[in-house]
Amino acid sequence: MKTDWKYKEQPLKINDKWNSELLKQHKWLYYLCITEQNAVNVERVSAMKDITGTETLQYVLRSLELLEQCKDKLSAWQYDVLEAVLQWSEVAKGGLEPQRKIWLEQGFPLAIHNLASAEIYRKETKESEKDRELIYTLIQTHGIIGQNIRGEVSVCENKPLLALRETIEEQELHTLLYYLNYCVIGGVSLELWQKVEQRVEGIITAVLSGKLTEYAPEDRIRALSPAFRDITKEQTSFFAEKIFPHFELWYFDSALSDFAPEQIIEILTKVLQTEGVEQASHMTFKPLADSLYYDYEGKKHINVYKKRVIEKYLKNGATEDVRLTTEIRNNTVYVDICFSKVCEKLIDFCVEAERSGLLTYEKSITVLFDMFGFRKDEFDRLNNEDKYLQTMNDSSESTKGTIADYVTGKTVVDVGSGGGIMLDLLEEKYSDKKIIGTDISTNVIEALDKKRLAEGHHWQVVKHNFVEGHFSEKVDTVIFSSILHEVYSYTETKNGRFDMETVRVALKNAYDSLNSGGRIVIRDGIKTPAQNNLMKVSFKTPAGLSFFRNYAQDFKGLPDVKENRPYCVNMEESYAVGDVNFMREFLYTYTWGNESYSHEVQEQFGYFTLEEYKAFFEEIGAKIIVAREFLEPGYEEHLSRLVSLSDAKSGKEIPFPNSNCIVVVEKR
Repeated sequence: MKTDWKYKEQPLKINDKWNSELLKQHKWLYYLCITEQNAVNVERVSAMKDITGTETLQYVLRSLELLEQCKDKLSAWQYDVLEAVLQWSEVAKGGLEPQRKIWLEQGFPLAIHNLASAEIYRKETKESEKDRELIYTLIQTHGIIGQNIRGEVSVCENKPLLALRETIEEQELHTLLYYLNYCVIGGVSLELWQKVEQRVEGIITAVLSGKLTEYAPEDRIRALSPAFRDITKEQTSFFAEKIFPHFELWYFDSALSDFAPEQIIEILTKVLQTEGVEQASHMTFKPLADSLYYDYEGKKHINVYKKRVIEKYLKNGATEDVRLTTEIRNNTVYVDICFSKVCEKLIDFCVEAERSGLLTYEKSITVLFDMFGFRKDEFDRLNNEDKYLQTMNDSSESTKGTIADYVTGKTVVDVGSGGGIMLDLLEEKYSDKKIIGTDISTNVIEALDKKRLAEGHHWQVVKHNFVEGHFSEKVDTVIFSSILHEVYSYTETKNGRFDMETVRVALKNAYDSLNSGGRIVIRDGIKTPAQNNLMKVSFKTPAGLSFFRNYAQDFKGLPDVKENRPYCVNMEESYAVGDVNFMREFLYTYTWGNESYSHEVQEQFGYFTLEEYKAFFEEIGAKIIVAREFLEPGYEEHLSRLVSLSDAKSGKEIPFPNSNCIVVVEKR
């Protein structure tokens, strides 16, 4: 926390210690400063490491700063009332454990901080204090309008405000409620306030009219979680009958936004089976939210290892590895998911192993998760899935966009859609065409469906593999953008991986799926035609040769290159010599760095030379429209800082070999 922070021009800290005189003057400030509670909503942070424990205090001070900025728009009485409300509104999130234990024993529902903070305020102030009951009511209901908009809390929770209409003039009450919500929501984010201001005004108007109307169940479900888009009648009935009439929901989206609708309903169903749950009126998912996230590459990320274990539990029911836990305290159900000791150790290992970036550890994670049956399918990349999809989407410096120019006809299929960047490009360029994305990974299909619904796209996505057969309908264009090398690298055949027949089968099935005049458009890696030529790579950093040595051990592609993989490695002079295609594969893996190594090293980027592409398509009767190879922009600029290339025999400097090709063929 910044040591120069102040409250009413008084420093909060002196010589890095709390200003005891200031805290004696303000009990609410004492509770927020002197606490060991970590009450932050993980939804509000970008990295778990950034959590300091002072987030609640920071938030309250921000809300008070916003109030101060509005002082000229408020009467002195309105300002004093709102200042007291904001000061005490979050105190239930503070205090030391002995004090919190007393509050719990007194029946204060600390997990529902607006209700508990109101009770703490009432306990700490004298009955004769001016406006005590008004401030109590405003603390009790503060933040509720925002929770209404999020779908977590029913509109009727604003009922205590209706009584204020009897004692406060309508315009005065409107001013109090408007600026209170401005400070409460703006303290989270002024951008958020701008988005919801009109809806806040609508609920305030309903309060002033005395008519509190609940949102339709479907609207409230959509507000609860982005997972719910195409809401079914069964889902609507479940929430409308079993959840909304009985429970207010807290930290719902923070904990459950990464789960599918059916999984969310399964979690809620298990909570409803808790003995005595009918006596509670609140559910808080904060314990679950706090345990689900950790930092991955410096940013907050759901712990996908935990998530896969939970997903199996929700699908299969009883398991010794994980169980949902509930505890009922002071009218509130606390929801969490606990793991067995073995499972905890497994998860801890995976988290540490992934940070190493070593292929051996990456394989260990896969083996362990397959042993327990935790992966969705053989293509589940676990915690690297998001990175993979983002990499697929990063086309700002790539030639991916140019291949859309070769599209023909009314129906376009994008093979191996990954993160969906090509689907978006096609939709933007060809709004009148039917655009279909495909993938063989359940995880990718789910991510694409989520993206489609969240962003309102009209493209479709289906599970399909051209290695296994034709498409379900005749189409006009099939695009293979940076996917055929994955087909070649990962498809298991009787001859193992890296079997050229998989590429030929996929292309033939795609060709047979075309209408007459239809096209196949390919953008992918290219193989260098020179055979038995040796390339020397000289490293400009000490880490480069170490990277190469790992690569030479781990890369299993290029089965046709039996020798010179590598020919020699000189540690003292920091260079390596090897077959030109082996060294080319290394270079275009090296460019992605350590973070992507464990996946990139398993792939052979170039499998056909340009002449081999032409020969194949001429053999099946296709008309070749375009066939060219090139060096992907950015590769040379990046790699030139790390390596220099030369011909191993002559010693002459040579350019970087071509990395990519674009091939377009038409069905005669």
